[in-house]
Amino acid sequence: QVQIVESGGGLVQPGGSLRLSCTASGSGSAARAMAWYRQAPGKQREFVAFISNSGATNYADSVKGRFTISRDNAGAENTVYLQMNSLKPDDTALYYCNKLLLPQWSWGQGTQVTVSS
Repeated sequence: QVQIVESGGGLVQPGGSLRLSCTASGSGSAARAMAWYRQAPGKQREFVAFISNSGATNYADSVKGRFTISRDNAGAENTVYLQMNSLKPDDTALYYCNKLLLPQWSWGQGTQVTVSS
């Protein structure tokens, strides 16, 4: 059973930055392609960014050039980061991470990002 814990969210003004962290631990959580997703109120969960085992990345058009995904596989846990710069009110959402490919693990609680003045 894999447990996912996201952290680092908060309230930030437009133009500000946040760095999200995600740790996947437990049996089967070994390094694999990982992704960040987000879900805004009243909307479906959407893809934000992914990173492969080799470090290749891809981003949703809405965050390209502003967000950077990275990972740390050095330890026993699978840790993924999302550096978010130039944040906009439209980035307000609950942010989750999970492995990219199906079947995905059970979702964590997410971390709330609110961009507001």
